[in-house]
Amino acid sequence: MHGANLGTLLRTCDAVGACLAVPRLPWVPEALDRGNTLRDGACVHWVRPMSWLAGRQERVLGVELAEEAIRLADLPMAREPTVIVLGHESTGIPGEALDLLDAVVEIPMIGTGASLNVAVAGSLVLYKLAGFS
Repeated sequence: MHGANLGTLLRTCDAVGACLAVPRLPWVPEALDRGNTLRDGACVHWVRPMSWLAGRQERVLGVELAEEAIRLADLPMAREPTVIVLGHESTGIPGEALDLLDAVVEIPMIGTGASLNVAVAGSLVLYKLAGFS
């Protein structure tokens, strides 16, 4: 994930009162530092994704194309703590993580692209869950 994507997601999390959970991979701290434009401290959790997801008691939603997916327009505002899982822009959410999701949200598109940039997709879902759209 590009530093700008992490920075965009971090700003969106800040705007809606959420935290960003990121994997502790060698390139992530530098990318996050480059992309972070917040003046004050940001809420970032360093996680091992699969074990962290497996231990979640909150509602876990994935942003992915799937037949049983909830359309973004039909996604209600979150009434309980919710985790959003974003996958790779090309390959999506890994299969082992899909098994840990409570539901999947899809962002319908009319253009020729099959998916949005991960930061844009994540931001749209965050705003919808926060009740701002």
